[in-house]
Amino acid sequence: MAHLQDDTRSLSNSYLPLGLLNFFVYGTLVIFAAFFQLYLKEIGMNMLEIGSLMAIGPLVSLFAHPLWRYFSDRSRNVRLVLLAMLMGLLIIGHLVFRANTYSMLYLTMLLLFFFQSPLLVQTNSLTLGMIENTNHRYGAFRLWGSLGWSFIALTAGPIIDAVGQNGTSVLFSLMLLLSVGSALLLPRSRMTTNTPWIRGREIRLTLQNKYFLAFVGFGVLVSIPNAINGIFMPLFMNDLGGSKLEVGGAVFLSTLFEVMVFVLLRRYVKTKITYLMGCLTMVSLLFAIRWDLMGEATHPVQIIFIQVLHAVTFGGFFYVGTRLTGLFLPKPLRSAGQAVYTFALSGSAGVIAGLLGGWLFQNFGPVAMYKLGVIMTLLGTVGFAFMWQILRVNGYTPAMAHTPPDEL
Repeated sequence: MAHLQDDTRSLSNSYLPLGLLNFFVYGTLVIFAAFFQLYLKEIGMNMLEIGSLMAIGPLVSLFAHPLWRYFSDRSRNVRLVLLAMLMGLLIIGHLVFRANTYSMLYLTMLLLFFFQSPLLVQTNSLTLGMIENTNHRYGAFRLWGSLGWSFIALTAGPIIDAVGQNGTSVLFSLMLLLSVGSALLLPRSRMTTNTPWIRGREIRLTLQNKYFLAFVGFGVLVSIPNAINGIFMPLFMNDLGGSKLEVGGAVFLSTLFEVMVFVLLRRYVKTKITYLMGCLTMVSLLFAIRWDLMGEATHPVQIIFIQVLHAVTFGGFFYVGTRLTGLFLPKPLRSAGQAVYTFALSGSAGVIAGLLGGWLFQNFGPVAMYKLGVIMTLLGTVGFAFMWQILRVNGYTPAMAHTPPDEL
């Protein structure tokens, strides 16, 4: 995570607006994550069209993230950049909900993802910068975000139903306006990231590590079914007769225990490559069990309880995978490794999930979609288990690829 430097004023009176900003930004994002697919279905889009539309997001994020970071570095004003993103998202979001042709919808969604995909990163950067050299901790403000995500997940369904056809649009716009208001209450400050840009040579050297490439490849196999579930779980619940309140409840329970899982992992999981690889294998196996249970579900309440496994599966996979990325690579390449890991498991896996999941759901139904997810996850699990055995027998020490000293 980027460290920020504040060079203007004391921020001692700005922490309540900062907490509210996290609350409303996360609340905005859960509306998009849980209820936007239902809106698309209500306006007549089929599963393949919904999946292909949602697949735009990971593609757009590939250039949106570095571009918005460039704006932040040039302006030295993360708050101003965040306000620009929120206002752009508010305007484009209004156009998305007013689109009356497929071409208009796809165009506005491309623009919406441009403003939306880096929103969380910029919010986190602003939070870290404002609390640097203070007694405040990032976890406290992350808790504000978790509360916003959970509260809006639970309340959005009844609100949308009460408002009617435009309920999703109204709530989305309201949360964005509250986010803008919170950001405007923050003091003006000059901030910039201290994290250096990753160079192409570092990426190339990272891709020469065969162990790391195998680790990323098996991770993609496990990540695609998880991304499919993130997109299509609300639609599956809807097909089973689930209400928006039940969809929100499933999303709420999926994140309820996330913080506790991360705390336990930080406290008890050892930083040893063989130990972590064993943990990743077991978590991947739990993922396969989770998708098998989803494929057998016949009632929305069953899905709500299955979603509780999200905290252990996704939380464990994210935490352990991130730690392993740092162990597979020498220190000079770890930032590049994290970039490759994030691109593969969030970017490419998200694109494949939208297209493949939509095609499967549309042509063969949700059960076949989840059963293929079981197969893909088991293949990734076997791959991790194979790597675990190799590492146990042969050991592992990260080594820099042979390259002239001036390339790093």
